[in-house]
Amino acid sequence: MSHDATPNLDFAGTTPYEDYVQADVLTHLQHPLSDDPGEMVFLVTTQVMELWFTVIVHEWETAAGALREDNLPVALAALKRSTYELESLNASWKPLAHLTPAQFNSYRSALGEGSGFQSAMYRRMEFLLGEKSASMLVPHRGAPRVHAELEKALQAPSLYDEVLRLLARRGLSVPASVLDRDLSQKYEPSAEIEEVWAAVYGGADQDTELVRLGEALTDVGELVWRWRNDHLVATRRAMGSKAGTGGSAGVAWLEKRARKNVFPELWTARSHV
Repeated sequence: MSHDATPNLDFAGTTPYEDYVQADVLTHLQHPLSDDPGEMVFLVTTQVMELWFTVIVHEWETAAGALREDNLPVALAALKRSTYELESLNASWKPLAHLTPAQFNSYRSALGEGSGFQSAMYRRMEFLLGEKSASMLVPHRGAPRVHAELEKALQAPSLYDEVLRLLARRGLSVPASVLDRDLSQKYEPSAEIEEVWAAVYGGADQDTELVRLGEALTDVGELVWRWRNDHLVATRRAMGSKAGTGGSAGVAWLEKRARKNVFPELWTARSHV
């Protein structure tokens, strides 16, 4: 029986694709403020990064929720998906990575006081990684919904907090000082947690659920580190050591961030296995 392979082209309103993806909304969110043609690339790339931040936050919150329920398969699946998304996020630097200072200066003034550290969704990513800071809510005081979401994220357990709570429930010696810490404060490395991870990795069986969890987190940590370093290099090429937009210290601030490891004891514990 033969049939016409031509897709349906006749719809009463907008197409089902448009209804689902909202492409018309997405492709009309770009409003360059300069006459420089390169600004469009900068603007779209930044918006794409925001979308990847949103997806990654969704994955890490999914993983954190699954860890609370001792559902490691769901947590591991979400962490694995987030590594693919982090790779795509990191690739977003490609269109901006080779800007000369003159090219960046041609539309830099369009940013005004705008700076990437003001991104609320990126801040939620950092909070999920344990990089808590109440001062980072200040720029969002004028946006009640965004501020409330960040306040909730500030007070909630980070992804790493949920990991450590799971390790404690599995019988590992996670100290009470870590389990009962003030969740609104930045996570600080602990020698006791380093010993916990050394014990996890020191077993003969390297395919246990906890080793797989540690490796999934390490993959995430490595890609976050690469994101920070790619940001640093792109900024160095575009503006050297000049002050950053929005009053930040620019390269100096990014260098400090790039030296920090996410999930720190997962890296230091390897010296003791």
